[in-house]
Amino acid sequence: MKVEIGNPAPDFELTANTGEKWRLSEQRGNVIALLFYPGDETLVCTRQMCSIREHWEDYLRTKATVIGISPGSPEEHSAFAENHRLPIHLLADEDGSVTEDYCSHWLFPTFFMRAIVIVDAKGIVRTKRSMLRAFRPTDRSVITAIYSARGDDLEERYARIKSNVKSK
Repeated sequence: MKVEIGNPAPDFELTANTGEKWRLSEQRGNVIALLFYPGDETLVCTRQMCSIREHWEDYLRTKATVIGISPGSPEEHSAFAENHRLPIHLLADEDGSVTEDYCSHWLFPTFFMRAIVIVDAKGIVRTKRSMLRAFRPTDRSVITAIYSARGDDLEERYARIKSNVKSK
């Protein structure tokens, strides 16, 4: 199933660098930032993940769960996370099936791509951006997309509060 903005995010379960199973559907109620990257210990991917570490306080303020996903084993991800003191879970998509669903691109094969996918608290895909592997998303673009996904919930809460006030 290919991921489309405005549709429910397909559920998946992968093993994290900690050895624990991580399932998307168990995260309902939280905004999730899925950061797909081609591989550990590569120049651009290492810069991307280390930039997240350097801006971690900004990510924490979003109250979103930030997850990295790439091929490779949980053990490889564990070594990568430890080597660079990464604060996020890295999920092992060893067969590439989740990456295929979430990062499909009409022109380029999946292994050329990196992507950010933001899933809102209700499990709906709010942002999907794919880019060639030589490029990486800026922290600002990821954080802005997270806040945008949270905004839908804030607008809905505001509408409920407003309707409650009118009914009294």
